[in-house]
Amino acid sequence: MKMTDQSIERSVSLLLRAGVLIAGVVTLVGGAIFLLRHWSDRVQYQTFHSQPRIDRILPEIVKGAFHLRSRSVIQLGMLLLIATPVARVAFSLYGFALERDRNFIVITAFVLAILLYSLISGALLS
Repeated sequence: MKMTDQSIERSVSLLLRAGVLIAGVVTLVGGAIFLLRHWSDRVQYQTFHSQPRIDRILPEIVKGAFHLRSRSVIQLGMLLLIATPVARVAFSLYGFALERDRNFIVITAFVLAILLYSLISGALLS
């Protein structure tokens, strides 16, 4: 399959727009569910409540989102937003591999490795 620079740019642009749009819609739906369920809750500013464990672990976030747990849906939207630029770099790597552009393959693979390392090491530390 022969891809031109222009077709790769168009695909990357579509990927970014779709990723941000999907993440925004998911987050908006989660926010709406949260407001519908908690609109009358009183806010307690005297005590700090950390985020529950269920909203910090990826499988639990996805499971909670499928059960329409509002905070999990919002977290899923945020994860999709974070995943969008990572997917862009991965797709760019694929495009450069199709073009056989070794310099950009090395640079993009390095950037992708840094992104993945920072995401994985951050997840392990939390």
